[in-house]
Amino acid sequence: MKPGIYLEHKPVGATSFSLVQTLMNEVEAAGLTRKQLPVCHGGTLDPFAEGLLLLLAGPATHLMELLHAVPKTYEAEVVWGVETDNGDLLGQVTREGDATSLTPETLDAALAPFLGWTEQVPPATSAKKVGGEPAYKKAHRGEAVELPPSRVYLHEAHWLSHELPHHSRLSLTCRGGYYVRALARDLGRALGCGAHLARLHRTAIGPWKDPGPGGRVWLHGPELLPWCRSRVIAGDEVNDLKHGRTVPLGEVRPPEWRLPEGFPDPEAPVRALQRGRLVALLREQDGHLSTVTHLWSGL
Repeated sequence: MKPGIYLEHKPVGATSFSLVQTLMNEVEAAGLTRKQLPVCHGGTLDPFAEGLLLLLAGPATHLMELLHAVPKTYEAEVVWGVETDNGDLLGQVTREGDATSLTPETLDAALAPFLGWTEQVPPATSAKKVGGEPAYKKAHRGEAVELPPSRVYLHEAHWLSHELPHHSRLSLTCRGGYYVRALARDLGRALGCGAHLARLHRTAIGPWKDPGPGGRVWLHGPELLPWCRSRVIAGDEVNDLKHGRTVPLGEVRPPEWRLPEGFPDPEAPVRALQRGRLVALLREQDGHLSTVTHLWSGL
């Protein structure tokens, strides 16, 4: 077991934490403690959903916040005529409506207002914190949950196919923090018929693709955060950075993977690479680079 980011496929029915638990068990089986190689996930998937889950091991756990602002791509199946309390097929029916008048043209028009930056109310069964506790825990106890709207970004969305008036398949790319379940709910309300998700598949996060059932891909070194610029640093510069000193800007290389055109700037740091390992994240200021996150043991 090595530090880095692991691309895993989460199957339908499994929780995101169950995959974290499996990797932690492998860490212990390899003779390491959880303190020596901590593990977390880089963005949850609901139990009914499947697809790419990022598992962060060792110092890579410090990269979690940087994953939020990059594109996430999904394919979803939206069922028309029924709204549920949690936005997916496992929830309780809260509303039923007539979807017989839906057409592909109507659905194209309904989707357009949701593109770009909008305000979105998360599902009551989301992981958003309410009083320090995830909302879904309160909802599962039967407590009323009212979440404030969040500022979210939907970069691109288009319908893949329709079997009207029953369901449609949708492809979308969004920023982290976006709830596809909430999009289905809001589309159903806008159309007056109700809607929920029957299927959700996360196919990609940034440049990384779902490895498929049973697949696992280990990322390390320059493969990590390829949307960030990079700077190769020498040993004496590592010493300067370790002691809080800056280093000259030097030759900063462009990102190895470009964000989609028009996608919001994630204001990504500069990766410090030493002998093929990621050892720090840096910020540029006045022609110099300073440390914002140290990963001196290397990734």
